[in-house]
Amino acid sequence: MILKKKEIVEKFKMHVADTGSTEVQVALLTSKIRYLSEHFQKAPKDFASKVGFLKMIGQRRRLLNYIKKHNEDGYSLLIKKLDIRK
Repeated sequence: MILKKKEIVEKFKMHVADTGSTEVQVALLTSKIRYLSEHFQKAPKDFASKVGFLKMIGQRRRLLNYIKKHNEDGYSLLIKKLDIRK
């Protein structure tokens, strides 16, 4: 997971020292959400993890709304890169 995190940060960063921009945060949350959705296919009764999963989805939604409000072109590009339905 740590290697994958570094790869995601490298792919979505805006400048050299960028590790926490909204685009990077959305990409990391998307990776975690995809991992957990696969997990829930195998373990549908894991209700404790589902709460955190729903919080992650809400956080990603708020970050995406922020990006859309401030940078509409960047929003569409990010959605295409992450392959998120919108």
